[in-house]
Amino acid sequence: MSEKKIMLGNEAIARGVWEAGVKVSSAYPGTPSTEISEYAATYSEIYAEWAPNEKVAVEVAAGACMAGVRSLACMKHVGLNVAADPVFTLAYTGVRGGMVIVVADDPGIASSQNEQDTRMIARSAHLPVLEPSDSAEAKEFVKLAYEISEEYDTPVILRTTTKLSHSQSVVELAPRVEVEDKEYARDAAKYVMMPANAIRRHIAVEARENRLAKDACNLSVNRIEGEDNEIGFITSGIAYQYVKEAFPNAKVLKLGLVNPLPKDLIGQFIGSVKKAVVVEELEPVMEEQIRAWGYEVEGKNLFTVQGEYSANMLKARLLGESGEVFAKAQAPARPPILCPGCPHRSVFSVLNKLKIHAAGDIGCYTLGAVAPLNVIDHCICMGASVSTLHGIEKAKGRDFLKNWVAVIGDSTFLHTGVNSLMNMVYNKGTGTVIILDNRTTGMTGHQEHAATGKTLKNEPTYAVDLVALCKAVGVEDVEEINAFDIVALEKKIKAAVNGNTLTVIIAKAPCALLKGQKFPYYCAVSQEKCKNCGACMKIGCPAISKTAEGIKIDPSACNGCGLCASYCKFGAIGKVER
Repeated sequence: MSEKKIMLGNEAIARGVWEAGVKVSSAYPGTPSTEISEYAATYSEIYAEWAPNEKVAVEVAAGACMAGVRSLACMKHVGLNVAADPVFTLAYTGVRGGMVIVVADDPGIASSQNEQDTRMIARSAHLPVLEPSDSAEAKEFVKLAYEISEEYDTPVILRTTTKLSHSQSVVELAPRVEVEDKEYARDAAKYVMMPANAIRRHIAVEARENRLAKDACNLSVNRIEGEDNEIGFITSGIAYQYVKEAFPNAKVLKLGLVNPLPKDLIGQFIGSVKKAVVVEELEPVMEEQIRAWGYEVEGKNLFTVQGEYSANMLKARLLGESGEVFAKAQAPARPPILCPGCPHRSVFSVLNKLKIHAAGDIGCYTLGAVAPLNVIDHCICMGASVSTLHGIEKAKGRDFLKNWVAVIGDSTFLHTGVNSLMNMVYNKGTGTVIILDNRTTGMTGHQEHAATGKTLKNEPTYAVDLVALCKAVGVEDVEEINAFDIVALEKKIKAAVNGNTLTVIIAKAPCALLKGQKFPYYCAVSQEKCKNCGACMKIGCPAISKTAEGIKIDPSACNGCGLCASYCKFGAIGKVER
């Protein structure tokens, strides 16, 4: 009897990668995809690494597949933007060993800066897309993806969503299949994408896509369920679960391969029902293509292009049911805020005191945009803080930058910030860049990166010296400062913004949530000394509250960083040993 286990979607994907005989995995952490690589790293047969960004991850996986082994690259949806350059061209070169790119979309924007739909990018790149609807399918679809990759000579995208990545279902385990390495042979016409070769490969891509679209009508992952012909649903992924919950007896065309779509199968299905409805989260990707073929279907005229769907929402829209019965349950409000003892709060408190604006970036520190710190003015994408600061200077002049800095995390700096810094040096830019070095990739759950000295497999390795790196690209004024030394920070920031050079300040202190961190002290308020001025409240620490009895610090929440004490002019806050 085979073993069964309840697994997260991401855990099941990693299991499928192992069962498929994959040998090389490369990724950059990004919620909701992060755990795939962390689980993959637990299998000794898989070489798994954190890359500095998604473009590099895809190129590493491409090299492995060209060498003849099955490979994997993982990222979230916005990471696919970073990886687009190699991804679009790999659609032309095809593969030698199978190659799968897992991309996790984020309907509802649980932890992202937009709601983009990977299926649209895949259509533009001419890459097949598989979309599982639960953990069991996630594991099996990974294995199917490698079969399709090698059969049709193409990288394959496995699209997931936040709900699928972080929900659980029963998975039936299978043994690993050791796939024989494909023999390497030089083939410049196929793998060297200069124009003359690329033109011929484009023809091959079109032929491949047409063949796959025809074959998709007979794929087991594209199937018709149910007998009720009154209304038929065309759906895929997690939306399939909502359809089955809301309309358990309805006729459903469940699509596992969502690009290319099986035209003949879809036409057959639509002809068998009185009304056809396309249910898909985010963009009307399937609906628009089906309509373009001349079929009458409903879809986004009933549903939104925003956020996650639910069974209750489908019932309300299709049956006219509404009211509290179908209202979405509201979780208690939890305002986003930096953790107690976070070193970013210390830096932002100084910037707030100096009334300095910050060009922001992607990470925990983006929370510096909210009250009471109110420091970050804009945030676009990974690495953009440094580039936008440079653009501000070129647009408004150096004097305008006297109350501006760029802030960026250590992992994000290595992701794409270093390119932006090189651009500032090359184009004679000036300004102040603050690297918030908390020794981890914090927002996604404390993953290692190239400057932490540990690999994904927790092996010791060389740690990039950020000071030396900044100097190597041409920045002369680089200084590392303890993030909690607000006196030194204020002095250096004042000098930097009022200067006329390019300055990098590395504000360094470990994340308060890093494993192994010890907090022997907590802070306490002396009510006799406290003047209730509220200066300590301005730093926005969740451990501090203002009560009828005065300022209070919750010792169970306090990490004893002492930042509040630094701002108390009356010496009313002190450290107490636990």
